[in-house]
Amino acid sequence: MSQDLRIIFAGTPEFAAEHLKVLLGSRHQVIAVYSQPDRPAGRGKKLSASPVKEVALAHNIPVYQPLNFKSPETLAELAALNADLMVVVAYGLILPKAVLDAPRLGCINVHASILPRWRGAAPIQRAIEAGDQETGITIMQMDIGLDTGNMLVKVFCPILADDTGGSLHDKLVKIGQPALVNALDQIATGTAKPQKQNDSLSNYAPKLSKEEAALNWQLPAIELERKVRAFNPFPVAHTKPAGATDDQRIRVWAAKASDTSANAAPGTVTRSTSDGLWIACTQGQLILQQLQLPGKKTMNVNEILRGHPDLFRIGDQMEQSSC
Repeated sequence: MSQDLRIIFAGTPEFAAEHLKVLLGSRHQVIAVYSQPDRPAGRGKKLSASPVKEVALAHNIPVYQPLNFKSPETLAELAALNADLMVVVAYGLILPKAVLDAPRLGCINVHASILPRWRGAAPIQRAIEAGDQETGITIMQMDIGLDTGNMLVKVFCPILADDTGGSLHDKLVKIGQPALVNALDQIATGTAKPQKQNDSLSNYAPKLSKEEAALNWQLPAIELERKVRAFNPFPVAHTKPAGATDDQRIRVWAAKASDTSANAAPGTVTRSTSDGLWIACTQGQLILQQLQLPGKKTMNVNEILRGHPDLFRIGDQMEQSSC
């Protein structure tokens, strides 16, 4: 017999906010929202609410923002909500067993990968970076492990040759929303069929860092192309001329790999064509297409070179990164 579920929603970024919106349009009742505490943002470093908190406040839903779930008071507050289920989407906090057991039907998670392929904080970007041809959304029951719970619903999505971290994020939102509602309806009707994960197939998707976005010209061009796409729009791949200071860092928003070999050391500017600026790699060359100079807007390389013809000269060296 079907029943409407009393749901606690826990999430923080835009990916989570879009899933909260679809729940608010479903037959189930969102009785409370948990989100990470407000953080300083922007040039003024003013405290800013998360996208999830903003959606919740716009719909007059109570918002809770604990630093963690270590205090008995925080756990008691959660239990007092008397929820049927907690839906967790990119919350950003590790949930102890006491939290997982608090709702009557436990907790489920919307994970942006086909488990067990990528477990961890950045599955969207790691899938692109690794050259995966496919990814998707998994709705899973949560346990005390890192994305190790039983799977309820899986939906697949191809990764196209021009997909970026941003474009793939948006695709996964669109397929994740109906997948979440589907999982909730299965739980409500008692028709869910949990499926165990094969742990031997899992990989860890660590959190993104700005340091790893520095382009290492010792890598093959195809790997650098995937990094550029994966790290767009965050943390954004970057490079700089050899010997330049950090404030001369150049952000690389778009690039493509060529298997054309270069008779030059990795990191050497070899030529400039209508396709872009060619940089030698250990295998092939990376053609830089869209760059952002310090303090400037993103522009096509050819536009930049028209205004700064001496910025990149044939034979110039780009800095070698070890990342």
